[in-house]
Amino acid sequence: MKTLKEQLLFPDVSIDKVKLAGKISGKTIVITGASYGIGEQLAILFSYYKVHLVLIARTDLRLKEIAAIVTQNGSECNIIPANLYIEEETDKVVDTLINLPYGIDVFISNAGKSITRSLSLSLNRYHDFTRTNALNYLAPVKLMIGVTPLLETNRGQVINVSSLNVLLLPAPKWAAYQASKTALDQWFRANLAEWRIMGIKAKTIYLPLVRTRMIAPNENYKNYPAMQPQQAALRIAKLLYSPSRYSKPWWAVFPQVGSFFGRYIWEKLSFYYLNKHNEDTI
Repeated sequence: MKTLKEQLLFPDVSIDKVKLAGKISGKTIVITGASYGIGEQLAILFSYYKVHLVLIARTDLRLKEIAAIVTQNGSECNIIPANLYIEEETDKVVDTLINLPYGIDVFISNAGKSITRSLSLSLNRYHDFTRTNALNYLAPVKLMIGVTPLLETNRGQVINVSSLNVLLLPAPKWAAYQASKTALDQWFRANLAEWRIMGIKAKTIYLPLVRTRMIAPNENYKNYPAMQPQQAALRIAKLLYSPSRYSKPWWAVFPQVGSFFGRYIWEKLSFYYLNKHNEDTI
């Protein structure tokens, strides 16, 4: 159940079922990170619109369970179990997508890895950065490059499920995550004009904290206000038929303005906070 703060920060949204059906019925939709959380909720939501879903994630058994729900709801479903940390497996995913019989109409880049760790605890953990960068930046880039010709043929859409913090000042202990998500956001936005010329609609959703398995290991998040994955899925679905090129929380403008004008203050506050608490989050 949502708290009062969550109700204010993340008000419920509804979708126009007629408009959504007009956009996706009969279409082929690819979702990465589809085994849990936002990806799972998207798959279930879309399954009521007689679509062809292609679900990508590491967990084969979980993908089969979701595929069973999708088919029960009247849609077609293919699964591609793959570990996108591994470049060779990402290559195989691209090959599979290229050979889909009807191409691709919508590609939703949702897979991601969250990590928060201080610099002092990262000195012997370079792999934190390579793994986070592989999943949050390099794999999505490779996949989107691979499917761009298919989306051009079908005049489709590509959605980047991003994070609100890429629009804000860098935060202590979030170097690996924030850098990787920001890199993908910059790459994505740099291609907007060219995708548009190709007839591809490219859109980004900047999500706040979402209560998924990804944040569960961090005890600090238990008391933080967070959006539910079902609400995140509804916002992504709404973006598919919206004329807007991006979606973000209604209140995002306030931290964005603060980030623009308050870099010096933010850096001072970060220093004093870390110096006072003198503790690391793993």
